Amino acid sequence: MAGLALLALRKLSDPGGFREFGGLLMLKWVRRRYLDVLGSIYIYNEHRGYTAIDRVLEAVRVRSPGDTDLIAAIEQHRADERAHYVMFRRWFELQGRMPLAVDRTFGHIDRFIEIMFRTRIDQLDTQAIIDDDRQFEKLCRVIALTEQRGYRQVEILLNHRLVKSDPVLMKIFRVIKKDEPSHWAPYEGWLRKHGKREPKWWERRIDTFIHSELLFLKLPVLFLNPFIGRRTDWADSGEAQAKPATAPAAA
Repeated sequence: MAGLALLALRKLSDPGGFREFGGLLMLKWVRRRYLDVLGSIYIYNEHRGYTAIDRVLEAVRVRSPGDTDLIAAIEQHRADERAHYVMFRRWFELQGRMPLAVDRTFGHIDRFIEIMFRTRIDQLDTQAIIDDDRQFEKLCRVIALTEQRGYRQVEILLNHRLVKSDPVLMKIFRVIKKDEPSHWAPYEGWLRKHGKREPKWWERRIDTFIHSELLFLKLPVLFLNPFIGRRTDWADSGEAQAKPATAPAAA
């Protein structure tokens, strides 16, 4: 802080320096705001991810109780999503602030489920998915496409100038990149094993539309909205595993 004050005194001594200092402050604000928005969207999606997988696990355990490999793979997917959430939570805690209060509007899986099943995740009929192969097949394709989209996005972020400026975020995204391939594998494996089709072009188009909507419309609006508040509690408050004994190594 003292160094910034000395820099300000030097820059304010001439008009050109004043403009340069103002530019530095603006750049610092843009960086902080961008990472704040990015972290808030990710922590929401990671929480939504592992809580939604609980519904998938419920269905799989009833549909295929003997398919222990599939159940174990989905359980690992759930555990990874939970660990990612905890890393982002720790990232916010280290900065002494809460995430922005984003909701399902910024959830990729939320939008995908709403378009494909015409209902919100929380209202998804688990029994229908248990009883109908076509519904479970559709859910597997949605999850696989969502996870593949997440992997491609993380690759982009790992080369993003603003993300590179935060070593902790870089570590978190490297962990996510390492984990992601194992997340879509069990769902694609089930589709192949049971002779189900791969996603068609229009399903991929929906995935692209949801991503573009978030990237070019929703994220800029959130970035520029000065009235968006912050959460007053953590999304996992009240869960049995809400507060881990130790923070993950990446955070």
